[in-house]
Order: sequence, then structure tokens, then C-alpha cells
Amino acid sequence: MKLLFKQRFFSWFDSYDIYNEAGETVYVVRGQLSWGHCLKIYDTDGSELGTVKERVLTWLPKFEMYLGDRYIGCITKEFTFFKPKFNIDCNGWSVDGNWLEWDYMIRDSRGQTVAAVSKELWNWTDTYTIDVSNPQDALCALMLVLAIDAEKCSRNN
Repeated sequence: MKLLFKQRFFSWFDSYDIYNEAGETVYVVRGQLSWGHCLKIYDTDGSELGTVKERVLTWLPKFEMYLGDRYIGCITKEFTFFKPKFNIDCNGWSVDGNWLEWDYMIRDSRGQTVAAVSKELWNWTDTYTIDVSNPQDALCALMLVLAIDAEKCSRNN
């Protein structure tokens, strides 16, 4: 299953549309006013599915993930000098990627690829392709991509 993650050009807060291979909207992500990033994920009917929320006042960036109101894990940026590295406490997953963080893999505890993420260059807004092996993992994989993108955004500001 492929998802196209495309940030909206004009938006006061982080706002993304997530499309499937046929170009149909699958998820809508809306940022909310809060301390740190808070991204709510909705289905096409407007029902809230999940939340990615940045914990503030932490030494290194940390994002918590929720399915509905249920906490499912977090992603924390680790202290490194050159290659950014993330510690994931969700489903036994890990992230491996290049030094620009534009292309990376989400892997399970056995090393199998859960999702391959690549950033499309030469777009006006952040645009990623997320190739998810199992469609049941699509929402959690999207949440990790949102958290990594939000951390990069915070670091660049």
C-alpha cells in the first residue's frame, strides 16, 4: 500500500493530506495550537483516528502517539553528532535511514521492512511517499513519519 503525504501550501498550522495510489484522500492531518507540535489524524468522514503530540520540556525531542485516547508508544531523538537517530517504543519498530533523513526504512523487531519512506524533492511543500508492506500498519507508520517530520521542522526553525 502506498501513501502520498503532502503538506498543504497555505496553512497556519501543520496540515497535511494523505492520499492513496489512486489519488484519493485517505487521511487528513491537522495541527492544533499547543506547546510543541500536536497533530490530529482524521479519516475522510472527519472521525479522529490518532494523535502525534510532542512532549515539551524534555532534553531531546520526544513525540507520543495515540490511537484514539490509547497511548501506543513514542519516538525520541537520540543524541548524535552526524547522523540523526531515533529510538522508537512502538510495536518493536526501528528506523534506519540516510543522513539527510529524506529516505528511510521502518523495520520490525525481526528486521523486516514495515514501511519505506522517501521524500520527493523539488516540491513547494514537504511531500513523502510511504510504501507500507501491511495496510494494517499504515496509520502507525504515518504517525512515525509525522513525528520525524515535525522534529526536523523544529530543528530547522
